[in-house]
Amino acid sequence: MSGRGRLALCAMAATLMAAGALLPLVDKASWFLTAVLLVAIQAGVGALARRVPLARSLTVAVQAFVALVMLTVVFAMDAAIGGVLPGPEAFREFGRLFTSGAEEVGRYAIPAPATEGIRLMLVGGVLLIGLAVDALAVTFRSAAPAGLPLLALYSVAAGLSQGGAGWLWFLLAASGYLLLLLAEGRDRLSQWGRVFGGAPRTGSRTAAAGFETAGGSALAPVRTGRRIGVLALGIALVVPAALPALDGGLLAGTGAGKGSGSGGGTISAVNPLVSLQNSLNQPEDREVLRYRTNTDSTRDLYLRIVALDQFDGSAWKSSERRIEDVPDRLPRPQGLSPDVRATEINSSVSAAGWYSQSYLPMPYPATQVDIGGRWRYEPAGRTLVGDRGQTTRGVRYTVSSLIVRPTAEQLAAASPPPAAMLREYTKVPDSLPEVVSSTALDVTRGASNDYERAVKLQDWFAAEGGFTYDTQVQSGSGTAAIARFLRDKEGFCVHFSFSMAAMARTLGIPARVAVGFTPGTGQSDGTMSVGLRDAHAWPELYFEGVGWTRFEPTPTRGSVPDYTRAQTPSGEASNPAEAEPSTSSVPSAAPSATDSCPAQSRKLGDCGGPAQQGGAGPTDPGVSAGFVILVALGVALAVLVPLVPLLLRSRTRSRRLGSGGRTSADAAARTLAGWREITDSAWDYGIAPDESQTPRKAAARIVRLGGLEGASAEAVHRAAGAVEQVLYAPRPSDAGGLAEEAQRVRAGLRAAAGRRARLRAVLAPRSAVRVVWAMSERWAAVSNRWGASRWNLNRWAGALRRRPSRQGG
Repeated sequence: MSGRGRLALCAMAATLMAAGALLPLVDKASWFLTAVLLVAIQAGVGALARRVPLARSLTVAVQAFVALVMLTVVFAMDAAIGGVLPGPEAFREFGRLFTSGAEEVGRYAIPAPATEGIRLMLVGGVLLIGLAVDALAVTFRSAAPAGLPLLALYSVAAGLSQGGAGWLWFLLAASGYLLLLLAEGRDRLSQWGRVFGGAPRTGSRTAAAGFETAGGSALAPVRTGRRIGVLALGIALVVPAALPALDGGLLAGTGAGKGSGSGGGTISAVNPLVSLQNSLNQPEDREVLRYRTNTDSTRDLYLRIVALDQFDGSAWKSSERRIEDVPDRLPRPQGLSPDVRATEINSSVSAAGWYSQSYLPMPYPATQVDIGGRWRYEPAGRTLVGDRGQTTRGVRYTVSSLIVRPTAEQLAAASPPPAAMLREYTKVPDSLPEVVSSTALDVTRGASNDYERAVKLQDWFAAEGGFTYDTQVQSGSGTAAIARFLRDKEGFCVHFSFSMAAMARTLGIPARVAVGFTPGTGQSDGTMSVGLRDAHAWPELYFEGVGWTRFEPTPTRGSVPDYTRAQTPSGEASNPAEAEPSTSSVPSAAPSATDSCPAQSRKLGDCGGPAQQGGAGPTDPGVSAGFVILVALGVALAVLVPLVPLLLRSRTRSRRLGSGGRTSADAAARTLAGWREITDSAWDYGIAPDESQTPRKAAARIVRLGGLEGASAEAVHRAAGAVEQVLYAPRPSDAGGLAEEAQRVRAGLRAAAGRRARLRAVLAPRSAVRVVWAMSERWAAVSNRWGASRWNLNRWAGALRRRPSRQGG
């Protein structure tokens, strides 16, 4: 295989290894097999074009044309000319598929279904990146810039998965790039006509020194590059299919806590808008959570994830705040007066095994949380956030929370909020259109207090303003999106909650937006099931004496709070503390009294009967044993792989400097092995070997670049003299090996190097690559011997068949 053929194979493997980061984005991996086939054909066309040879630009053009033809055959055959050539109809079909694919990317959560539009975007993108990598690394012989398109491919995958791509995919993509650079380096080295090879093959001094003749110089790198390319291609095909998909979900992988240990830390801002819309538009209402609670009514039991309290004009987002250890009992909610009726309830929650995000869904306001793992508490939002990679995947936890039931009179008589609260939560950007504040004033005209203004805003959005609930509307939370929503009057919960919160702030009412889930749907076993389509956003307004209070402006979603209705029910709440909790978290097999209750009534919790306390497992199977084993193997490899160069280098050093044999040939081999150890030690500290120089000049170069002096410098020169004796003297004197000189030189290089260079020389020695070269040489030798043996066997068998028979007829 030629040098360019070897590079083309590695370029193809690097592209596919980077494309593996796209696999978690789609629920089926069949598109990846299509991409593998098309990239392979594209690389083969490039190899043929370069062999003709064609001009570089023409080679790239031919590859691009073939790629377009292949995409036409796969995705637009019916619209193509003759079923193959792309024409106007085919380009219109491509445009239609790209448009639908872009819409589906924004509509579905991860993993998205493998629709034709999404498959075209994935396969076409990989094919385009493969063309760029092949052109840079192979056609234009510059592998280093080829890392940019590979990085772009990984970055797109990481961006779409909101960080869910994971370090395993990055490691795979980076390994492909490094293999490409290694293949190019070996190819460049082979062009000098000789290489510093592996173990000696013959008894001659030249072979023992590791120098190969010009006739064999190109053979080693060719075989090495071929092995590297085949290995990389195998990894590209096998590893992406074996690694687990990193599923996404509502707010998946966002807003992780930063900081370690107990005490402080910060929580970063999140923007859940796109994930929330994706969840609402999922074709399947996949279960996220399941819980039991001891309250008789779950209509107000919203599961809150995070509060968005900062509006900068472009988006609502959560502020960056301090986090602390989770206290045994959470502080009393801010602003809640003892005069307001509040009942404490208990809920036991189980998260699905696929649902992974950093914030913990909880009823608001929670008073106590019992959960294992690394969780931190953010006091301002009363939220729990995972620390150092902790997520909700498969967790079980219990939450004590308050059901706050203020009366309309208490809300109307609320005193002004504290000045600091007013300053922080009534800020609006200067870019907020005038129509927002003017509309707020028009809608609330005639209201005598903040409570009445809030109710008027809620009723205007939910019923009186002529708004339509539509999840397909273009998402957005900035000032322009709010103005567009007030004009078009179409949107979903994000638009309603963000707009009401912004309008409330213009009226001087502290407001923020909460994101989470509505109560879910009651099940026959007494549990509540929360799915992706229960994802929701709602405004929270602050009233002194009551605290942060939920409002529901979104029509047909959730439930309107009793305290905002014209006639508040006067019935006393049941005492949930008297509900008898179950001692087991396993659902009872006996039929429940709610079996005959309508689904809508069960959803609102109006079926009656005490609910059992205790966790109810979600229907999702959770994390499988295979996944755990795979992760454990990945961790073990992550720990052991970095130590491989160190172990290989130590073994090589011990073998070279060990004693063996007493003949003159053995003495010469020890001397040459000691010199090899000296040059490799210099290579480990950044002094690459230059095989064009004589041993004496090489020694002077090592002394100069390594900053050696004294005993270490003298040891290098003595070793060089001994090597020249072995190579050129008719009867070389026995130098007794160079083990001591090699140790002195290594000590001198270490003393002269900085801390970073010393660590690099120990943990990631550059000369360890010789082990790879040696293994490739040995494999090639075994292959050659097997080929020769098979040829001799066939020759012997043919001779037997041609032998004349001695049996008479």
